[in-house]
Amino acid sequence: MVTIKEALQIIRDQQVDLRIENRNLGECLGYSLAKDIYAPFDIPSFDNSAMDGYALCGISLNYEIVGEVAAGNQSEVGLKKGEAVRIFTGAKVPENTTAVVMQEKTRVKGNRLSLEQEPKEGQNIRKRGGELRKDQVVFEKYFTITPAGLGLIGSLGIAEVEVFRKPVVNIITTGNELVEPGNPRGEGQIYESNSFALAAAIEKHGFQYREKKQIEDDFEKIKEGIRASLETSDVLILSGGISVGDYDFVKQALEENGVKEQFYKVFQKPGKPLYFGRKGEKYVFALPGNPASSLSCFYIYVLPMLFRLSGSEKTGLDHFSFPISHDFENRADRPSFLKARIQEGKVEILNAQSSSMIQSMALGNTLAFIDAETKLAQGDQIECFLIS
Repeated sequence: MVTIKEALQIIRDQQVDLRIENRNLGECLGYSLAKDIYAPFDIPSFDNSAMDGYALCGISLNYEIVGEVAAGNQSEVGLKKGEAVRIFTGAKVPENTTAVVMQEKTRVKGNRLSLEQEPKEGQNIRKRGGELRKDQVVFEKYFTITPAGLGLIGSLGIAEVEVFRKPVVNIITTGNELVEPGNPRGEGQIYESNSFALAAAIEKHGFQYREKKQIEDDFEKIKEGIRASLETSDVLILSGGISVGDYDFVKQALEENGVKEQFYKVFQKPGKPLYFGRKGEKYVFALPGNPASSLSCFYIYVLPMLFRLSGSEKTGLDHFSFPISHDFENRADRPSFLKARIQEGKVEILNAQSSSMIQSMALGNTLAFIDAETKLAQGDQIECFLIS
């Protein structure tokens, strides 16, 4: 058995082989860059107007309007002192432009333009290179592409981006008692839900699963299911069958498939019977079958590995310290990840903390980490891992 700290360190210490692929710009959201991106030209690439109004030459209160410049107009326009042109946001300012004045602060009569006050040189002009200079680093390697990042890369004229490929994930749930939702449920059976929760958590954090399948508690079927799933995945997640019961076949089935154990069992609550293994460049997490344990272990241990394999700078869930809103005693003999809710800057530990209960996790938005046998007073700070 290992501690939480030791388990996380073992995961961090895995040597991973990051694979690179080229993706169309529109398909890069959430991917991490495999190399630096440089500006191929100045941004803006020309002096342009920051608003609808008039481009002016010289400092005065009165000008003669001599034309109009719209955004995208490629004709070369020049101004002489005392002249102005109607101009629109984003349009290239004419040669010799002193300033741009917004239309709301002007009066027009015929071709004469009058201002409420004299303009200041350079006002309302976006200067060439004001945001980026040619050959400047725009994004460094490992940057995770955001919606704004996509927009900026597109503004550089880049249509294809070199990124790290994300891992392929497969999910297996095991158990004779499990019934697919929508089917009749017999006495002693429960509806299978872990695969839905795990699949949703995978997708929420920008990854995808290739397949999920349910296997009954039969050693040969589990062994074959693991073999087939390992062939088509980079990360295999199993739920159930990893404890020490008579029908817990997962650990042995993994061993017979050549998976090398990295750790088994973590000194924590919930999720003690957690397994992490490796076969070459493929990684296996066997999670407990109880719903809250399964999902908690995914958030704390599996997610950091998915980020690592995708070249992301993220190391897991965002986590911060918050004051607890009430007195609380953790009577467990192990460090605990407790289902909790953050409201108005304070964290409340929720009821129904059993590893088989997922309602409190569904209603909560964080996992609060509290050491074993610890008493907390209202206002004490505790570390919280944000799950929503």
